[in-house]
Amino acid sequence: MSKAKQGTKASAVGGGADTHDVIRVHGARENNLKDVAVEIPKRRLTVFTGVSGSGKSSLVFDTIAAESQRLINETYSAFVQGFMPTLARPDVDVLEGLTTAILVDQQRMGGDPRSTVGTATDANAMLRILFSRLGRPHIGSPKAFSFNVPSISGAGAVTVERAGQQVKERRSFSITGGMCPRCEGRGSVSDIDLTQLFDDTKSLAEGALTIPGYTAGGWNYRLYASSGFVDPDKPIRKYTKKEFNDFLYHEPVRMKIEGINMTYEGLVLRIQKSMLSKDQESVQPHIRAFVERAVTFAVCPECGGSRLSEAARSSKIDGKNIGDVCAMQISDLAEWVRALDEPSVAPLLESLRELLDSFVEIGLGYLSLDRPSGTLSGGEAQRVKMIRHLGSSLTDVTYVFDEPTIGLHPHDIQRMNELLLRLRDKGNTVLVVEHKPEAIAIADHVVDLGPGAGSAGGTVCFEGTVDALRRSGTTTGRHLDDRAAVKESVRKPTGTLPIRGASANNLRDVDVDIPLGVLVVVTGVAGSGKSSLLHGSLPKQSDALASGVVSIDQAPIRGSRRSNPATYSGLLEPIRKAFAKANGVKPALFSSNSEGACPNCNGAGVIYTDLGMMATVSSVCEECDGKRFDASVLDYHLGGRDISEVLAMSVTEAEEFLGSGEAKTPAAHAILARLADVGLGYLTLGQPLTTLSGGERQRLKLATQMAEKGGVYILDEPTTGLHLADVEQLLGLLDRIVDSGKSVVVIEHHQAVMAHADWIVDLGPGAGHDGGRVVFEGTPADLVAARSTLTGEHLAAYVGG
Repeated sequence: MSKAKQGTKASAVGGGADTHDVIRVHGARENNLKDVAVEIPKRRLTVFTGVSGSGKSSLVFDTIAAESQRLINETYSAFVQGFMPTLARPDVDVLEGLTTAILVDQQRMGGDPRSTVGTATDANAMLRILFSRLGRPHIGSPKAFSFNVPSISGAGAVTVERAGQQVKERRSFSITGGMCPRCEGRGSVSDIDLTQLFDDTKSLAEGALTIPGYTAGGWNYRLYASSGFVDPDKPIRKYTKKEFNDFLYHEPVRMKIEGINMTYEGLVLRIQKSMLSKDQESVQPHIRAFVERAVTFAVCPECGGSRLSEAARSSKIDGKNIGDVCAMQISDLAEWVRALDEPSVAPLLESLRELLDSFVEIGLGYLSLDRPSGTLSGGEAQRVKMIRHLGSSLTDVTYVFDEPTIGLHPHDIQRMNELLLRLRDKGNTVLVVEHKPEAIAIADHVVDLGPGAGSAGGTVCFEGTVDALRRSGTTTGRHLDDRAAVKESVRKPTGTLPIRGASANNLRDVDVDIPLGVLVVVTGVAGSGKSSLLHGSLPKQSDALASGVVSIDQAPIRGSRRSNPATYSGLLEPIRKAFAKANGVKPALFSSNSEGACPNCNGAGVIYTDLGMMATVSSVCEECDGKRFDASVLDYHLGGRDISEVLAMSVTEAEEFLGSGEAKTPAAHAILARLADVGLGYLTLGQPLTTLSGGERQRLKLATQMAEKGGVYILDEPTTGLHLADVEQLLGLLDRIVDSGKSVVVIEHHQAVMAHADWIVDLGPGAGHDGGRVVFEGTPADLVAARSTLTGEHLAAYVGG
């Protein structure tokens, strides 16, 4: 134990405090934790710091919060537990003093097209009640205003007792919902672009079908060619009207094709069932790419995108229907509700006002209630979830936050801090994983993990107060008061990329010239229009660039527990080919998802045992000892190592191994160099993606997409999840990209990145309809000198400190 740790621990948790005062953790070994022991004071705000991958999430989420949730689930009956997700006990010796844990994380909210900001909170439910009471004309119950409830009528048999006898009667029924019948409550209608399904100048025999899996000679092709409905040798454009309809829209019918019973249906119907009805996150990339090309979406012509039936749209309060108010900016909606004065629903109006004011207070007043929840960023989603808890009467709860300042401008971080302190002051324990010094500053207690990442981390380097952290000498302590100076000299642009009349979302016909050949930082408060400008407008107006635009946004990485850095980055492919060439065998042998998989665990490395109502147990496969490959595959070597040994290497080790000698593999070495460039040298090649932290996943995505050919790179908050000490390395990487002749445009709130820019475009002045304008263009030095915007004021304070 360090002196800093010894000197602060007793005062922070009261020395011999019992479990009424602390959450006591001993022997925590989840992921990279090395028998961690900590005592966390209850009813205080504790911030967990450390470099990305040091073990913060493993301790807070995978150990403390996970065990709390598991214990709560065990209080339910065995029958109920059978319907709940099973949770294994964390790898820890002692966990004492736990209270109910509520996780407020960055996981994206449901991507269901009918899920909106309003349905994800209680706002829509309250508005439906309000309109069912005050709306004129009166059209029915709250269900009549719900776009998730269809209108259904029919008849059915019911059993009733009459004169002591059970008799059946036929009764009619009707359910009046608010769902638009045309778009079924989605607000948009989809159509299939037929030109993406086939080339009408060719016949089926000539390979007219351009759908993945429908190549000439395959079963899908033979189904249509042998159906008898169309002539396989006639070009599609010469089909009669009946042939064309049978080809695309014929209802399902059973028939024999080459002696095998099959179901024939029109091509469009078949595509809708086999590809469009599936969760696009789970399908293969080439299928997903096809769907994105083939399916077009348009605003529903019947409801105008409101999702609501004509009856629901006809009922109004003060001239507005429920669709109108859900489309309003929440800050405006709060004012509209505040102006309503109706004693009969006074409690409802008061609750609705408080809820909408919470949105504004937490910095989300620029959203609208009809915003699809799946389009929210991780930071926005976390703050929407937080709203649910602000008005809660619960006390002595443990709230767990994962970098709540992500996506927040420095101006908004103060408001977030006040909300965290309010939760603490109600008598709750607040645990926060955080990198921002402004958020660390409000902590009552700090736990710093490290000293490094991955296998070099997993230990507690410091426990104590923020002031003691500054004096501790740990990596976090040394960098807590880091400040950057604005550039004295900036690069000269090699050209400009003009954006004209940008009007996506809240942008107000923005005209701006993005300099090329330099580092451009786009700033502004959350909701000011930064993403709309870069992701919505810039790529569309970049046709003049021969090398194109590479856009790296914050969409989550797709991958299962079988996915790892080697598979995601494309690194495994050249490694497999190198092994195959060195041993004169097929590359598929060196894939644990293909021919080389261990037959006992199917290449998973572990055996999962389902114990019904109890937690699923995983155990290392005894056949392959967790190596995931068949024993015969491990007889093949490259440079003296088998495939499992290579996948057990860190990026740094593999970079050296595959960079020279007998194992030299230039294609693999280039990918490894990019992974090391973004600070992931400590990651193991075969480490499951599910064990990576948010910051690690973001940088893995950056390293992978850096390989794409492009002249302009657009990055969306690349400092997300980065420790203070790692920001300098990221800036060095951005400099190298620019110095290689590329252009880099970054959306960023971190003042160190702003100070390092060659050019700044500041949007605002506010969020939503109060933003959407360019309020400053120029160098960081000019922005600091002018102090004419919120960003300028905060940057001036930062560099002046």
